[in-house]
Amino acid sequence: MADLVETIDERGMTVSPVLPDDCKNFLIDIDGTICEDIPNEETHRMATAECFEGVVEQINKWYDEGHQICFFTARGEEHRAVTEEWLVRHGFKWHTCLFGKPRGGNYHWIDNHIVRATRFNSKMTDFIKKMVEVEVFDD
Repeated sequence: MADLVETIDERGMTVSPVLPDDCKNFLIDIDGTICEDIPNEETHRMATAECFEGVVEQINKWYDEGHQICFFTARGEEHRAVTEEWLVRHGFKWHTCLFGKPRGGNYHWIDNHIVRATRFNSKMTDFIKKMVEVEVFDD
């Protein structure tokens, strides 16, 4: 785990520590993101879920670069053993695995820290900054 950096606010008061600037906290969903989408009601499929191509390599690359890897899943705590066994069998490296993420999507995360959301779209790769040209119209 990366060492946290002590921080103070504008009043000089100690606040929650943060990761170093060059370290990211990746919160990665499981079902539908690193493997086929399996509902909690079909637990018999979790142990044999198909792993998506390239995700192990990309996530392990981030881990090896020193980033924090946390799987954050709507699977229940009762699915921890089968989930972690599956992650190990497929060769994933990670620091933590959080269970009980609210189901149903449409997430709105409110936090006092920077939050960047990336929607998974069929292939996991390094993040690419895209320049977007914006056209401005006068009314």
